[in-house]
Amino acid sequence: MRNRVVAAAGSAVFFVLAPGIVAGLLPWLITRWQVEPIWPPLRVLGWVVLVPSVAVLVSAFVRFVVEGFGTPAPVAPPEKLVVGGFYRYVRNPMYLCVLGAIVGQALVFGQPWVLAYALAVSAAFYSMVHWHEEPSLRRNFGNQYDTYRNAVPGWLPRLRPWQPPSASS
Repeated sequence: MRNRVVAAAGSAVFFVLAPGIVAGLLPWLITRWQVEPIWPPLRVLGWVVLVPSVAVLVSAFVRFVVEGFGTPAPVAPPEKLVVGGFYRYVRNPMYLCVLGAIVGQALVFGQPWVLAYALAVSAAFYSMVHWHEEPSLRRNFGNQYDTYRNAVPGWLPRLRPWQPPSASS
């Protein structure tokens, strides 16, 4: 129980510091939430992307606590490989949701500079995953991660959820 409480507190702090800054504070600094003229269906699309992105992001953070007994923060990684929930469709739902939140805001506020920011963030995310996270997951979880990585795409979600092999197989 204590581990989950510590993991929940750590995840909450990391949520504010990482996605809170990248998908909240920095887009706000670019836009100051000034709404510029934009074709109204694009603004609606922005909300359609933004709201579910934030909901799925919260769900992914919770998954690290309840399934992984840790946090998404590199300083307090999960004890178990997190492969449930949205992780059954795509290996990087948090990064995709942060990008969705940024792109959604760009459309809601009609701010092209936020789209440019999203491109820069996506390059940073890809680099982080490729050069740090994947090697770290391979070291920490070995064959379990390799099986998962081979079955679940990193950036374009599967249509059907992946079913992890059962412990008896």
